[in-house]
Amino acid sequence: MRVEVVQPPRVFVTGRGGGIRMSDCARIALDADEQVTFVTPSGAEYDVARKSWGFYATPSLDARLARFGLRAALVRNGAGRHFIFLIERGADQDCARYMEAERIEIVAWLDSESACRRATQKLKGEAP
Repeated sequence: MRVEVVQPPRVFVTGRGGGIRMSDCARIALDADEQVTFVTPSGAEYDVARKSWGFYATPSLDARLARFGLRAALVRNGAGRHFIFLIERGADQDCARYMEAERIEIVAWLDSESACRRATQKLKGEAP
């Protein structure tokens, strides 16, 4: 693993109306079969694992992610672009305020075995 700290961080403006300032703080280069874990003050964890073919972008949506204190949701913004949100346990109201301000809607929760099964069935055109 190689970590390049961006000093000073690259600061850019984003969000509807440019009201959010983000700081790009580091670049992390992983070799195949290496992993990094991001943690929050509340103890939530988020793993990214590098493989020879790309990345596991999240821990298992319907198992480990929930145990790590995060809920996955497929969301769509006002421009029709899709994202995966990982919402920290206890931060639902903060996320809801952000989503309202940014005109983001939840397309599907991907945070349990049953939710993932329903999404899979919809994508495959199968009856629930």
